[in-house]
Amino acid sequence: MNKLNFLKPDKENITTYLYCGLFLLFIALFDVILSSFLKINITSFLPNSISFLLPLVFGTIGFHLIRIEFSGIKNLDLLNKNINTSTFNAVLTLLIIFAIIKAIPGTLSWFIIDANIAGDTKEACTGSGACWTYIKIWLNRFIYGMYPNELQWRINISFILLISLAFVGLIPSEKIRKFLTLYYVIIYPIIAFILIYYLISGGSLGLEWVETGAWGGLSLTFIVSFFCLIFCFPVGMFLALGRRSILPTVRYISIGFIEFWRGVPLITVLFMSSVMFPMFLPEDFFMDKLVRVIIAISLFEAAYVAEVIRGGLQALPRGQYDAAKSLGMGYWKMHVFVILPQALKLVIPGIANTFLALVKDTPLIFVVGLLEIVGMLNLAKTNPKWLGFAMEGYVFAAIIFWIICYAMSRYSQNLELKYKTER
Repeated sequence: MNKLNFLKPDKENITTYLYCGLFLLFIALFDVILSSFLKINITSFLPNSISFLLPLVFGTIGFHLIRIEFSGIKNLDLLNKNINTSTFNAVLTLLIIFAIIKAIPGTLSWFIIDANIAGDTKEACTGSGACWTYIKIWLNRFIYGMYPNELQWRINISFILLISLAFVGLIPSEKIRKFLTLYYVIIYPIIAFILIYYLISGGSLGLEWVETGAWGGLSLTFIVSFFCLIFCFPVGMFLALGRRSILPTVRYISIGFIEFWRGVPLITVLFMSSVMFPMFLPEDFFMDKLVRVIIAISLFEAAYVAEVIRGGLQALPRGQYDAAKSLGMGYWKMHVFVILPQALKLVIPGIANTFLALVKDTPLIFVVGLLEIVGMLNLAKTNPKWLGFAMEGYVFAAIIFWIICYAMSRYSQNLELKYKTER
């Protein structure tokens, strides 16, 4: 066996270093797990300060021993490349792992072990954990808001139809694929508007009219997010093109629009659209509050989308523009077939990030009297029969928003992989 140098592990004795390092890491994790789950401290015979730091010391030494560059072991190289590049990163990794392990027992106890879900009243929640009975009783309102119970089938049918029509792009027919852009940009939004206007709102076709003030919960979150995502993207794209236009009027109007909307808080925009904007309308003209809110959020987010797309346009080399012009393409044909497809592909992460922010901004519509899911939570927590359970409501909302945002994030990553090309 070659002489070991524990200060600088090498490939020649990789098996010895690997076993020693993994053993020390196991001891460190085992000690933390025992103390967290079973309240057993195997180093209790040592002073408290040393006993507290010993797992971190063992873990750091263990990471050091397995930090071997180009070991030839795929998983080991991947671990060293991502979380074990230096002693500092090893310490940070251990602290995060230890913090997660320490938090697991209390979290499981509150979420599951000591939680209550049975019963129909506040008195059923007798444990020290979460009262999921509160969520169970209010779940209908959290999803549909104040929409009448006997009419909620209209919301269900509308969303089932919209989700089904969204999968038209999966049809393998080449003839249909040629028109997918037209379908998703124009036809699908029109269908969505018709379904929501005539089916959810009612007032025609023999359906009872339900005012938008009664809409709410998760269904309203989806409606606002859906239409704002559809409207803000094309507006933002035209603003990005306008800001790079050689025409001074178009350029300065686009710059003024973008800087104005980016310079005011969204809560102010919503308040103005709900309270101040109707004052400038003719007396005999009525625009629903929900429509005003969707327009306000769309214009606000369009300014951010415009800057993201402008970054993609500026990232393209000048040769792409020159090549398109050399083929005799005009401005619009050049941008539609050459420039925008490449620019949008580059900024998929930025666009997805803006869309995620839009979805998470929808709870702000509560300030204008529209009760989406967070608004319904705020209403439910003030109910005299259910006081003191705000935490469960906010945790429930956080889980819902995380699922929505994570799904959007994964979809954007799939788009990145689908349209990824080597440059």
